[in-house]
Amino acid sequence: MAVIETAPGEAMAEHTDVEEPSATRSAHEGILRRQSARESAARTYARALPIVPVRARGLTIEGADGRRYLDCLSGAGTLALGHNHPVVLEAIRKVLDSGAPLHVLDLATPVKDAFITELFRTLPPGLADHARVQFCGPAGTDAVEAAFKLVRAATGRNGMLAFAGAYHGMTSGALEASGDAFDVRVARLPYPQDYRCPFGVGGPHGAELAARWTESVLDDPKSGVPLPAGMILEPVQGEGGVLPAPDAWMRRMRRITADRSIPLIADEVQTGVGRTGAFWAVEHSGITPDVMVLSKAIGGSLPLAVVVYREELDVWEPGAHAGTFRGNQLAMAAGTATMAYVRENGLTERAATLGARMLEQLRGLSREFSVIGDVRGRGLMIGVEIVEEGEGGGERSGVAGPRRANGPDETGRSGGARGSDEDCRAAGLLGSVGLSSADDAGPLVMPGSIASPRTASPELAVAVQRECLRRGLIVELGGRHASVVRLLPPLTITDEQATAVLDRLADAVAAVSRGHGRGAG
Repeated sequence: MAVIETAPGEAMAEHTDVEEPSATRSAHEGILRRQSARESAARTYARALPIVPVRARGLTIEGADGRRYLDCLSGAGTLALGHNHPVVLEAIRKVLDSGAPLHVLDLATPVKDAFITELFRTLPPGLADHARVQFCGPAGTDAVEAAFKLVRAATGRNGMLAFAGAYHGMTSGALEASGDAFDVRVARLPYPQDYRCPFGVGGPHGAELAARWTESVLDDPKSGVPLPAGMILEPVQGEGGVLPAPDAWMRRMRRITADRSIPLIADEVQTGVGRTGAFWAVEHSGITPDVMVLSKAIGGSLPLAVVVYREELDVWEPGAHAGTFRGNQLAMAAGTATMAYVRENGLTERAATLGARMLEQLRGLSREFSVIGDVRGRGLMIGVEIVEEGEGGGERSGVAGPRRANGPDETGRSGGARGSDEDCRAAGLLGSVGLSSADDAGPLVMPGSIASPRTASPELAVAVQRECLRRGLIVELGGRHASVVRLLPPLTITDEQATAVLDRLADAVAAVSRGHGRGAG
């Protein structure tokens, strides 16, 4: 039986299709049956992933049925070091063995002091030097709510700016700023992307148009959008389909908000702690936000959420935002150990290097199978969009756009070929004044023609996810149409494990293509 290395000096057996003993299978099925009968209809992952984890280490999970899986869900990005990493377990045991209190509300403790010290050591320098931290309830969505309350209190304004495709949590205020909102106090802005660019353009010019739209909404006295309390954005939209924001666009949003005294909130709940190849994803663009919303990996696998913000915004009265379970001692200890391990062992650089390699290999797979419409991501936050086959990929009529590039740009997105200002004006997207970037030399110009993206296929994406699970690979689905297969492996994934993940994903895509009577593109 083959083995998959999961940590130095450790190995776990790779999944095979050997039939599990009937008693084990019966226990496994009984647990799933009771879950279905007792738990809320709102459960999500359990529907698509009918497994019962009983042991885990690193990338590997063992189920109650005896089968082993490679986990590229990682607690939706929570497990930066994978399952049960030794440094995390040691930190938790140390607190337990010390007799320290496990629950002290917001009182100061040595454990909390160590966590804050490590957190501030990692923050962008422009923020860390003049920052305050607010411990919230244990979920990222509560940190988002706290951030909204903070900027509203600090500015005396009420509205918020957010972006199409965003996901900020499931509480009411966070939902208002997310893509599925139905009753909002939030102005929605276009988020730049290539494959399904809202302007039919993509590339640098699509990002420029998105930025100009934002400026117009804010500066037009008849836009219907009064000066807001803040803007919230994700440096990489995760649930929105793994869409990395262009660095120049991020810098533009920073300047737009700073010029208008609008606090900029960076939602780093999923992108933080090395996930994208920088400790915090905003570092790729070099910006310093006014507020950062942090959760998931900062708790080292345990529930923890904080808001970090410029001290000038700290206008709250005592108790303005609180929660009984803010600042869990075990989570802070686990989080301190996780952040220190990532920082000291160069795991951000590792995520950047390995992520770029995986993206390149997946783009090769997309040339082989036409069910893959697009591959994108940054670091170890990767998305593969699954689309319908057999559709024409003809050019858009009347609008020029970017040709598919030969390789990724600085964000890990597919790039575009540049055209001329005359091309832009012919498409009706430029006035008499050429577009230019505030941060990059030269004009941002209209690229060449773009092939229309094929229809997203949530059905085929579900089939790919199911085939992955049959092969012992756990992946998540996301995106606007739930058609993006998402890979969020731990930052500790080895080269051998990465190869195994991609091999199993390739086999799953091939099986789905064959099963639908379609082959390679």
